[in-house]
Parts: sequence; structure tokens; C-alpha cells
Amino acid sequence: MATTFDFSGVRQASWTNGRPDRRSEEVVSQPDLVRSRYEALCRLSGSLVSGTPEDWIRHLRADLQSDGACIFLPDPDGQGLWVHAFDFSSGTEPFHEGTPIKFDDTIAGRVFQTGKLWSGSVEEACVVFANPCPVMPIAGFKTGCMLPIPGKHGVLGTLGLGRQGDSPYGQGELDFLTQVSKQIAIALENALAYAEIRELKERLAQEEVCLEDEIRSEINFEEIVGKSVALLRLLKNVETVAPTDSTVLICGETGTGKELIARAIHKLSPRHSNAFVKMNCAAIPTGLLESELFGHEKGAFTGAVAQRIGRFELANRGTVFLDEVGEIPLELQTKLLRVLQEREFERLGSTRTIRTDARLVAATNRDLSEMVEVHKFRSDLFYRLNVFPVRVPSLRERPEDIPLLVRHFVQYFSRQMHRLIETIPCETMSALSQYQWPGNIRELQNLIERAVILSPGPVLRVPLHDLPSRSIAGSDKGRTQTLAEAERVHILEALKDTKWIIAGPKGAAVRLGMNRSTVQFRMRKLGIVRPWK
Repeated sequence: MATTFDFSGVRQASWTNGRPDRRSEEVVSQPDLVRSRYEALCRLSGSLVSGTPEDWIRHLRADLQSDGACIFLPDPDGQGLWVHAFDFSSGTEPFHEGTPIKFDDTIAGRVFQTGKLWSGSVEEACVVFANPCPVMPIAGFKTGCMLPIPGKHGVLGTLGLGRQGDSPYGQGELDFLTQVSKQIAIALENALAYAEIRELKERLAQEEVCLEDEIRSEINFEEIVGKSVALLRLLKNVETVAPTDSTVLICGETGTGKELIARAIHKLSPRHSNAFVKMNCAAIPTGLLESELFGHEKGAFTGAVAQRIGRFELANRGTVFLDEVGEIPLELQTKLLRVLQEREFERLGSTRTIRTDARLVAATNRDLSEMVEVHKFRSDLFYRLNVFPVRVPSLRERPEDIPLLVRHFVQYFSRQMHRLIETIPCETMSALSQYQWPGNIRELQNLIERAVILSPGPVLRVPLHDLPSRSIAGSDKGRTQTLAEAERVHILEALKDTKWIIAGPKGAAVRLGMNRSTVQFRMRKLGIVRPWK
């Protein structure tokens, strides 16, 4: 877009801040001045199109023979300004990107609030402002100017320049800078709009990942199934705490379905229409955990090639689910505690504070109170997480739910694999119900998936021999019986009922839902031999 600059307002330097300008006269008609201004505008226009804010002010500082230049933008909370870009001729850098600047009694704050430029010496600034600009004495400036950057809907920020010499900025230079600030405003609005679009795209992409996780969770059959007293007691607690914003700590063994309970809390809460963002703290390398939780800026560490939004920022007005929260290292627990208490944090590599309204639901299979005693978990964080603890019962505590879960998984995997399974042998269901299930629902789900794969016919073939030889409940004599023993009894009963006929439509193989060769293999492995008469 072509830009036209008006130099008609540049006359003899008249006054700055109500005083005569001490600089020598600048006459617009002077060929050298017109040429230098035109060249400066060309350089600046080029940097506005393809450069960064640091490039803009570097060219501007050099063209106006200044020792420092800076752009200030309002912070997200609207409580002041922060340094967006700067350039100094010397090696001294009185501040860094993100340094906060207060509104009250500062030059930048007054210019931003009033929309009127300021120019003068350090002495004059100290008379008018209680805290004019902490940068000026540090950088050794004796004179400076501050201009508003006018946007479409108000002042976007301020543009400041300073000199270490006694030469103040003349009216001609200020008129020139006024034109420049308008062009910077256009470039800034474009850059801010682009950054917002990029952030929205990244947020959308991450929300899509979260949605894919939810879809995968549904595919993995993490619905609540069961009617046992232990499960109904748990669901009552979920129903009680879900409508609140309180932090929930879900405790339970691995594979009991803690994530399922966290999703139920989210879905029953007023936040259900916003994001449910989960993270397994044990699955993330310790060095990347802080970045995953709170995000990072580009260049914050080796490999940070782009800005990343953290889980707490992504879950604003939604729910963050931190699984295996006991794996968070001590040095990071302080920052997590701050988020829970103050609802604010900073991305890695940034000093800008970000606020979040994310509810935390945490889960662990460890005893956090015991970890507190041995100083492996902060006590203050534990008390903050333990506001409303809920315990998910293990599968062996709800054996009456096992048949329901077995049928549930069989139906799903049958549909998924286009199988027609109509029968689950009573002996199989009995063995599954008596097993202790150290891996809980996850172990049962995986076993049933394998069983459906191995079942081409209408009878479910459960590979009981694949389970470890752990104790299962049950024997009339009060002793424990291994799975191998239970399987041996099961096969023997089928063989006796079929008069030791293995193959054929009335053979033991059909009754057991196995191939003839499989039955023979299991007989050899279990030491089953037909008795001689």
C-alpha cells in the first residue's frame, strides 16, 4: 500500500512543551533535509513491511540521530505498559522485553492516557512527573520525546526516543515522528491481528488434539459401567462436587478409570461446554513438564522454535486434568501451587503474567500424604489439592460389576471387528469374576479385546492361560486356586461331559470355543491325560 507523507507542517522550530526550541531552524525546502527525510521514510516503510518492531525502531533511531528508541504497549490486564521493542546505540540495555511501566506519573503512561506527545529535557521531566522515566537516567539521556501511537480505536501504545546530548527534538522532527507513528500504528495493528490469528489457530489445533483424545477415550470404552455399592458411592460424590469450582483429587490404583471420573466431573459442571485438557505428568520428560503446563515463548530454550500455549492457558474457563500428579518435581510444585491460589503464571521465557480460570482435577495412584512425610511432595500443595478427595475402588472391590463390564467390552469389540459373539461360557465368566485383576478395568478390557480377536465363531474364547497365575477367589475348601488350576478343571469338565471326544460338533473343542489343536495343546501343557479303563 502506497503511503503519502505530508511535510507541509514542518516549519521553523517554534516550541516544545511551551518553550522555544533551542535547535537550529529546519527549512522544508532545503533539498538535503527533504532528501534525508524521504530516504528515512523509504527505509522505515521497508522495515514496516518485512521487518520486526526491533527493525523499525533501529532504523528510526539511526535516522533521527538518537541514542535510544522504544515502543511501549499496554499489558493484557490494562494496569500499565510493558516494553515491546527497544534499541540502544550503546551496549547498555536499561530494560528488557516485557519490563512493566506504570501509568502513574510516568511520561509513557501520561502520553498513552492523554494521546498527546511530550518532548523535553530530563530536568523538565522531573518537574512535571514524579517518576518520569526510569530509563532516561540509566541510559544517560539528557533529552527525549514520547509520542502516542494512534490506532483505529484509540491509542495503541507509545513511541519514545532519547539523546545523550543536549540537542532536544525540534518541531520538524516531532512532526516527522507523528507521521511515522501513524504508520507504525498500521503495522502494529496488522502484526497484533496476525499474532491473534496465529494464537487462535494454535489454540484450535490444540483443542482438536484434545477432542481427538476424547474420541480415543470413548473408543477405549472408558464409560462408567457397573451398579455395585462401591461404584454408586463414588458417583454420588462426583455428583456432589461437579457443580462447584473446587479442586478434586482422584485417588485409586492404576487402571481403575480415574480419567473417566475426571471427565464425568467436567461434564456435570458448568464448564462442560469448554475445553477438557488432560496431561499425564509421568509421560512427559521432567525438562519439558513446565513448558507443557504453562507454555513457552519462541527461543525460551533450545528447540523452542515457536511460541507454545500451555495446558492451563488452553483450559481457560474449562478443566485441566493432571494424571499422576505425584510425579511433578518439587521445583515445579511451587508454580503449580501459585496457579491454584492466584490463578496466574508466566510462560517460559516471558515476564508477562497470564491469568487463567481453569479448574484443576488431579489424579494419583500414590499415597501423597506419605510422600509429604518423606519430603517428596510439598505439604501446602497437597492440602490445596486435597480439598475434595474421591477414591475410585479397584475392580476386586466390585466383583459384581465384572460380568457387566465383560459384556460391555464384548459388545463394543464385536462391533468394531465385525464379529458376531452370542455366548460367553458360564465357566469363563466364573473364572473372570474370581480373578483378582491387579491391572483393574484396563487389564480386563485388554483381555476381552484379545478374546474377541481369537473368537471367529459365536462363542467367546477367553485365553485364560494368558493371565498370570495369580490367586482367584474361591474354593469350597477355603483355599485359593490359580487360574491354571481353574482352567484345568474347566477343560476336564468339558472332556468328561463329551466322553473325551475333542473334535466334531459335539466335541469338547466346540463346547470350550477352541480349535481342536488348541485344546490338545492346552491338555499337554496342563498335564491332562485321558484315564485308561
